[in-house]
Amino acid sequence: MSAIKDTLILIGDILIFTKDVFARILNSPFYPGRLFDQILQIGYGSLSITIVIGFVTGLVMTLQFGYGLAKFGGTLYVPAIVSVSLLRELAPIFTSLLIAGRVGSGISAEIGAMNVTGQIDAIRALGTSPIRVLVVPRVLATILTLPLLATLASFTGIVGGLLISYLEFGMTAGFYINKVLSTIVFADIFGSMFKCAFFGLIISILACYRGFHTKEGTRGVGNATTWVVVHSSIIILISDFFLSKVILVGFY
Repeated sequence: MSAIKDTLILIGDILIFTKDVFARILNSPFYPGRLFDQILQIGYGSLSITIVIGFVTGLVMTLQFGYGLAKFGGTLYVPAIVSVSLLRELAPIFTSLLIAGRVGSGISAEIGAMNVTGQIDAIRALGTSPIRVLVVPRVLATILTLPLLATLASFTGIVGGLLISYLEFGMTAGFYINKVLSTIVFADIFGSMFKCAFFGLIISILACYRGFHTKEGTRGVGNATTWVVVHSSIIILISDFFLSKVILVGFY
């Protein structure tokens, strides 16, 4: 019972923290310079690994589906299957898990270190809200950049699929591209970006919350990063099912 009670208290604290964050977002002052810096750190800093993940995922998926469907004469369906799978599920999930590991842990470590060294208290002493200065730019930057990174991963994955389709199965680029464009609909793109925006909110809120509640010095900072990655990943994987259900029922 105590574990359930502690879990409910934790959820309540996170919801209150989220409410405070959105209250600061809707009110001035705002710090666009800090937001731009975070977009560069989160978005631009994750470009290379996002491209690699998307491209390799497209290569592997096309290879597996191609040879699997070739036994039944269904190789021509590979472009449609690969593009839809990447856009709807694989690119958003893989990119979000990547951001949870790279960005979520970094945010919690940075804010946690500031907390244990008294820098957050110093910000309060200056009459400034640490949530407005530290949390709001990171939350908005993660929500804005994660959908764009997932879209990039989808695109590079489709390009990887095109390469394998041409080299392994003799499929022309024109046929592949035409199949992809005729398969993908607006709901696929919207659903992918909506999922990623939600995942970005989860990652950034959990990371900032844990950073603000970090204790026990450097040991606490290490524990905070692990906590953020594990809990963010679990919530992303579980919520993906329910978000997929809502999107499929509402848009298809």
